[in-house]
Order: sequence, then structure tokens, then C-alpha cells
Amino acid sequence: MRSAILCFLSLLLTILVLQGALASNKQSNEYAEIEENDFAEFDFEDEADEFSQEKPEEEDFQEAEVEDVDDEGAVEEDNGGEFSHLTDEEEFENFNDKGEDSDEFVNEKKPATKAGKGSVPPLQYANIPLHLRSNWGNYYLEILMIIGITVYFLNFFSGKSKNQKIANLWFNSNRSFLESQFALVGDDGAKNIDDIHEPLTKESENVFTFWCSGRICCEGMLVELKLLKRQDLVGVIANSLKPAHDQLHVRVDMSAEDMDNFIFAIASKKSSQHLSKELYDINTYCPERRPAEKHGVSGNYFVMSEVAEVASAMLDSKLVSVFKKYDGVIDTMHFSDQYTGPKPTEDQQPMELPQGKKVLIFVFNLVKTTQEGIEETQPLLHLVFYCIDKVKKYKLSREAKAKADKNRSKVAENHWRSIHAAKAEKAAEERERKRREVKERIKEIEDPEKQRKMEERENRKDKKKNAPKMKQLKMKAM
Repeated sequence: MRSAILCFLSLLLTILVLQGALASNKQSNEYAEIEENDFAEFDFEDEADEFSQEKPEEEDFQEAEVEDVDDEGAVEEDNGGEFSHLTDEEEFENFNDKGEDSDEFVNEKKPATKAGKGSVPPLQYANIPLHLRSNWGNYYLEILMIIGITVYFLNFFSGKSKNQKIANLWFNSNRSFLESQFALVGDDGAKNIDDIHEPLTKESENVFTFWCSGRICCEGMLVELKLLKRQDLVGVIANSLKPAHDQLHVRVDMSAEDMDNFIFAIASKKSSQHLSKELYDINTYCPERRPAEKHGVSGNYFVMSEVAEVASAMLDSKLVSVFKKYDGVIDTMHFSDQYTGPKPTEDQQPMELPQGKKVLIFVFNLVKTTQEGIEETQPLLHLVFYCIDKVKKYKLSREAKAKADKNRSKVAENHWRSIHAAKAEKAAEERERKRREVKERIKEIEDPEKQRKMEERENRKDKKKNAPKMKQLKMKAM
């Protein structure tokens, strides 16, 4: 479900990015059209009319100047005067003499001004928008986002299909052996037997489960394939930085009469820390970790046992040989009659003492997910059924059984004591709250005499509650 939501959001983001790119291209085309005909709005015919109307005024102005000159006197024509050097053509050989009809003044508009005669109106330019050309460099962010989303979807579908292929390969390789041990393989407990068409249930894109039932000395067995998140691009990057393995989780629910009361676990270094801190039964009954070297197992494993004799009995020569052969493949073996799952937090303390279940839990690392690698790990399923039969036959000694029963009664007593302390603390908080409310009501009383009497009465009640209780001895009459 979470992967589907992520896919939908990514698809929506892709659509929005494409719409933004199309809108930008459309805007660029509009600006290009404006450039092609950017001065179409200017009517040069009107300017010609204005110029023709202003021309007579300029002629009148020139005639008036000529008349003034005639009145004052004739002007001498001096072709070689002091300003003759300004008419030299060599001084202006690189100067482009452009008239009013040249291309430079095509974009100019001559507004009608009210300036006096002979004044030159200032040049004004139209506010032309900036030209946006279709340059792919302007869309590099959008291109990167599209490439990233495309890579994410390609990785999602490829990782999803690969996980499905691995799960089907493992199930088909071990199905015949499981069917020889159980009467029914693939029962999920919610459907009828006739309605079960696919034994392997897909919980998510990387988690596959199936249930087996119908065997002596156990109520059922849950097999869970927890594969890597190959469909998640972030998970793929994290796995490349910090390598991890696909895992096989097997949980066997033992019958109540087929397992004695003991807790035993052997796990790798990292998993042993997790078990001792997170699981309630191990954290409560056997939090101490001891190296497994003295039992003949590699030093990478640690043993957690409630009773010392249980570890020696469980780790026999056959089991030790399997640990040596599959070093690093076996991650966890956890046998418990008080399994209740993770340790509850302080805010989630149950009001009733939780009833533990008798379970055997195995965790194996699937180092190789090929056909040959899966076939090599088939003996690990034989190890599971070997431990089921061994736990069924094993019985604690009298001393070990007495110690185990004492530990359970002590845990139950501590639990009820903690529940009683929590209830007492809650009751004290409630009394303190009521006491504060009474004091606030007293402060709200306006009559000082009545307020004083109320305070004295409350003080007498407090003294009476805090006074030590004396037992009264009854004397019989003689």
C-alpha cells in the first residue's frame, strides 16, 4: 500500500513537471511571435500625417529666421572660416549619416509633445518583454527530476519482480519437503481449504508468508520470507552502503504439554544485543550474554539461557556441526515458553500479566538467492524439525525446574507490585488535583470569615489523614 501511494505521488509530480515545461515552451513561442511583429502596433501612417502637419510650421519658422537676418544685415559666407575644419569629410569618414528614414529610427515613436517651436522631443522606446529562447539549459532541473522519477519506477518494477522470483524459487524448492512434514501447506487461517489457490501470501513487495499446520507436537509453523527492499531505490542505495541479507524467519508454535518451562537463545553478536534489549522474555529472565565458544560454537555467537544445563543440552554435537558448516547463515535460535513479543514501554505497561506462548523461532540469512544457493540451505529446514523433536523430548531436572518456577513467580510478583505502585501514584495525583481545586474554590470566596473557616476545616481534614493510625486493643471482660 505504501509503495502504491509513493508511485501515485511520483506520477502526479511527473505530470506537474511536464505541464510546467509545456507552459514554458508555450510562453517562449508567444514571445517569439511578439518579436517577429513587435512593432506592429505602431502606425507609421499616423506619424507621416503628423510630420506633414508639423512641416508647414517648420517652414514658417525658417522664413521668419530669414526675414530677421535680412533685417539685421547680410550674413557673410565664409567657406574658410574658423569652423571650416568641422566640414572636413575625413573627420567623419566612419560616421554613418542616417536620416529619419533609416533603420535605426524605425523602432522610434515620435510622441506629440507640447514643447515650444524648435525643441527636439525626447526619444522613447516601447517596453518590449525579454526574449525567451527554447534553450534546454533552462530546464536542467526538470530534466533531472524526470530522469530520477524514471529511474525510480524502473527500479521499482525490476526489484518487485526479482523479489517475487526469489520467493517463488524458495517455496518451490522446499515445498515437497514441507508437504511431507505437514498435512496442509499454505493455510492462512482465514480462508477455507478449497479457496486456497496460491499458498504463498504476499504481505508487501518484499515480505512473503505462508502457514503450515497438521503435525504432532506443534500447533503450526509460520514461514516468513523477509527479502531486501529491492523495489525501493533508497533501500537499494542503503544496502549498497551497508550490506544486508535476505532472511528466512520460521516460528513454530509448540503445544503446551510438549515443551518444558525454559528460555534459551543463541544468536550472532548483533542479533543477541537486539534480543536482550527488545524482547520481553529474554530481557526479563536471561539478559546476560555469554560467549558460545565453550560449547564448541564460533566466537561470533552468544548464548542466553535461563538455566545453564539447558544450553548444554540444546547444543549437542549435531547442532554444533551445523553451526560450523553454516557459520554466518544461522542468525538466531530462540526457544521460549514465555514469549510475548517486544518489551512494552513504560507508557504501555499492561494491567494484566501477559500470558507467554511456547514458541521456537529461527532466523536464517539467505546469502545466495540463486537456485544452487537455495538448494544448499535446504538442510536448515531439517534443523528446524530436529529441534522440534528435541525440545519435545527434553525435560528439566528437579533443581532446574524449581529454579524456573521460582523465577516465574518472582516476575509475576514484581509485575503486580509495579501495577499496584502505578495505581497508588495515580490515586495520589487524583487526590492532589482535588485538593488544589478545593483551595482554588476557597480563594474565590469573598467573605474573609467564611474563607478562614473553610481553610481551618480543610487543615483539620489533612491532619487527620496524615496522622498515624493506632490499633485499638479490645479487652475481654473478666
